[in-house]
Amino acid sequence: MSNPLGNGAIVETSDEKIIVLQRSNNVGESPGHYVFPGGHSEPQEVGILAHQNDEKDVAGLTERISDEMFDGIIREVVEETGVPASSLTEPILIGVSRRETNVRPAAFFYMRCNIDSSAITELYARAQDGYESTKIYAVSVKDLRDMSQRLPGCHLGGFALYELMRNASESL
Repeated sequence: MSNPLGNGAIVETSDEKIIVLQRSNNVGESPGHYVFPGGHSEPQEVGILAHQNDEKDVAGLTERISDEMFDGIIREVVEETGVPASSLTEPILIGVSRRETNVRPAAFFYMRCNIDSSAITELYARAQDGYESTKIYAVSVKDLRDMSQRLPGCHLGGFALYELMRNASESL
């Protein structure tokens, strides 16, 4: 069996809070846990409808897949949080983490949002994928550290990647 590449986003609000969702108890993976917005890219977005071996333009396909990784994480953040795409910076790939239970990889991205944390909960009410989560939080890095025991393994890895990125940028 293959391991599809998931994605997750550490989204920082204009007042330097991190957006975190609490998963619904009705979902199959990590019910009730805290997670970053994310999911997976959609193969059909780049024209892949089934397993194909007839692609003539491999370089073009590779570029479309790369673009979909970045477009896909923006789409996931918008669908799961209700935050408009226009309020987000371009995503920066900060690394890949792996789930502990099924070792599925997830690409983690960092992006900033020009909306402050107080407006985030209002936008969440309009989220398209609100059924996957029950609540949205905008928390400080310190508060997120305190919540970390309730993050699934790959999201804990995503948080570690974010902290490595922050530490590296502070030392410049």
